[in-house]
Amino acid sequence: MEKPLVSVIMPAYNAEKYIAQSIDSVVKQSYQNWELLITDDRSNDNTQEIVKQYSNQDSRIKLFVNKENGGAGVARNNSIKQAKGRFIAFLDADDQWLPEKLIKQIAIMQKNNYAFTFTAYQKVEGNEKKAIITPPKYTTYRKLLGGNVIGCLTAIYDTEVLGKKYMPLIRKRQDMGLWLNILKDVERAYCLNEALALYRVDSGMTQDKLEILKWQWLFYRKEMKLSVMMTSYYFAIYCYNALLKYLK
Repeated sequence: MEKPLVSVIMPAYNAEKYIAQSIDSVVKQSYQNWELLITDDRSNDNTQEIVKQYSNQDSRIKLFVNKENGGAGVARNNSIKQAKGRFIAFLDADDQWLPEKLIKQIAIMQKNNYAFTFTAYQKVEGNEKKAIITPPKYTTYRKLLGGNVIGCLTAIYDTEVLGKKYMPLIRKRQDMGLWLNILKDVERAYCLNEALALYRVDSGMTQDKLEILKWQWLFYRKEMKLSVMMTSYYFAIYCYNALLKYLK
C-alpha cells in the first residue's frame, strides 16, 4: 500500500547559510513520498540558486518566488496553495528534521486518526545541541491561547479531514494563528513525545525577546480580537510559559 503524499512547506528569505541543511534533512527522510515546496520571499542572497541546484536534481523539490516580499506567512500560504499532498508539514529554512520524523509522525496520525499533531524538538545554537523542548501530550484552543506549545517545524495536519488551512496574513505569529484556527475544527492537537526536529535559536527573530512579546500582545488584540482584560490574562500566562521555556 502506497504511503500518502506529504507536502513540506518551507518559506525562505536570505537563507543561504542554513537552507541546504534544511533541504538535506527532508531528502534523508526514511519516509520518501513527499514533495518540498519552497517559496522564496524575494531573497537578495544565494538562496534561490541553492534551491535550484536541488530542484534540478530532484523533481520533488519545487521553487516558487513571491512577486514581492510579504513575510513568512505569505510565503507559506503560497506553498500550501501549490501543495498536492494529503498531509501538510512545516519546516523553516534554518531548521532540520531527524530522519525518522515523517515516518513516525504519519504512522501515529494514521493509526489514531489524528488530524493535527506535533512533536518534541531540540534547540540548536551554532553546531551545539541544547535543551530538548517537550510539549504536553495534547493541546486545545484555550490551552494554546496561553502559550504556543506547537513548534512550527514539527506540525502536520491532515487535509483529508480539515481541508487546506492557511496562515493569517499577519507579519508575526502566523503559525499560532493557524494552529488556533485548526483547533476551532478539531478538539485537540496531539504530541508525539520524541524530539524529531532541530530548532535553530541563533538566527532571525528568535533572538529578540522584547520584539516577540510586543507581537504577542498585538496578536491577542488585533488578530484574536480579545478584550484588554482577556488579552492581559492570556498575555500573563504566555509570559510565564515563555520564561519557563527560556530557562530550559
